[in-house]
Amino acid sequence: MIKWILIACAVLMIALPGRPQSFDAFIAYLNSLPEGQRMAVVDSFMIATAPYGFPYITTDTARFIYRGPSSTVQVAGDFNGWNPASAFLQKVSGTDFFYVSRKFEMNARLDYKFVLDGSNWILDPLNPGTCSGGYGPNSELAMPGYVQPWEIETYPGTMMGTVVTDQIFSNYVNKTFQLKVYLPAEYDPQLSIRYPVVYFQDGYEYISLGYTDKVLDNLIDSAVCCPLIGVFVRPNNRNEEYAGNLREEYQSFFAGELVPYIDEKYLTLNQASARAVIGDSYGGNISALISYHYPELFGKCGLHSAAFQPNGYEAYNLITQGEVKPIQWVSVWGTYEGLWQNMRDFRDFLQGHGYNLLWQELPEGHSWGLWRATIDVMLPFFFPPAFLDTGENLQPSGNIIKAFPNPAKQELNLTLTLPEPALARIHLYALSGQLVFDETAGIPSGNQVMHLDTGRYCPGMYLLYIQAENWSHSEKIAILQ
Repeated sequence: MIKWILIACAVLMIALPGRPQSFDAFIAYLNSLPEGQRMAVVDSFMIATAPYGFPYITTDTARFIYRGPSSTVQVAGDFNGWNPASAFLQKVSGTDFFYVSRKFEMNARLDYKFVLDGSNWILDPLNPGTCSGGYGPNSELAMPGYVQPWEIETYPGTMMGTVVTDQIFSNYVNKTFQLKVYLPAEYDPQLSIRYPVVYFQDGYEYISLGYTDKVLDNLIDSAVCCPLIGVFVRPNNRNEEYAGNLREEYQSFFAGELVPYIDEKYLTLNQASARAVIGDSYGGNISALISYHYPELFGKCGLHSAAFQPNGYEAYNLITQGEVKPIQWVSVWGTYEGLWQNMRDFRDFLQGHGYNLLWQELPEGHSWGLWRATIDVMLPFFFPPAFLDTGENLQPSGNIIKAFPNPAKQELNLTLTLPEPALARIHLYALSGQLVFDETAGIPSGNQVMHLDTGRYCPGMYLLYIQAENWSHSEKIAILQ
């Protein structure tokens, strides 16, 4: 539920005369009352607000609210570097009501926790929305314009792939690596069909926290990307293998042992253009090193908030100071994580040197909430629906397609920047798989704007898919009424 709260509803149950018309006015009104009357007003406010959810949001401002007997309450999260010292909640005298206000982008999504009495870190008791991470769940703040990822859910009728458990011993690292291998629903060892392969660092977390098996099911079933095999690799010593003293041995394991093993055991397309490696944080660091050192094996590299700082920015310097190699990149990062400037610089270098790049910068933090919701950005770019028909990626550099506003109400606008004219087919699918819009249009080169009437569609999540002769694009769209 979008937590967009109208103050008129929130204070509806406050029966005292002269009730406020905004949160700030409500606080001023509360402070104007004798202390003995304040708790009753707070109780009425909380009862009226509860159906709309917490934090209390109006337009671009979120109010973090806590009720309890604590002496001090702080909030720590992505927006303040998880430093509670910068965000004390103010207590209304004579009550157990604490609050603090912060402004955010309308599509921001951030993790946070409350800190009671300086040391007790807890989830927000008023907010059932959480996002799991490597250190457990955090409370989730989702601003009104944020669209929850449809692709991480399970839907009736979706063709589901199979996840098998496997393992391989590495002579380079002298360790056994645990694997999970996703095979698409249509995979049949008796047939000769071969599939592209995506390798995931932090593989078990990409499944348990990123729900990537569900993402693959939904994207493949909805024809947003082509059927593919996913290899999820569990590290033994993550920091050492991704960024420390074992990073070279780990790269050799990937190229010299893991890829040959997967190619021999499963029906894979044995070519660089059909092989991608994806990683988060330090996993992005090692993925970049692997693809750059072995472009003949990995022609595609996906970076989720790549942390390039280890070893004096080794990966960053290697790529930006070295020769241009035939690698296609997708890079996603958040503006509420400290590495955003490095990611912008990396983006600028890749674009300036002719690399094929898709990138997204979003108002989010260093979190699985960001990464799980953008796997569907990477996979359709790397492996669009027509990939298996041609053996090549059909998404050229230079195509830019954006949809706004998203969520849309009566109208959805598409901005398109194309290097050459195209005859494109535009599809809009409901999550049930029903095709609700199908139109072919000639699109001139250069900057164009197209308008789609969405007022006739039921509220919900839809898949927008645009396909032309030599490129394709997909995007998730929320429609509100």
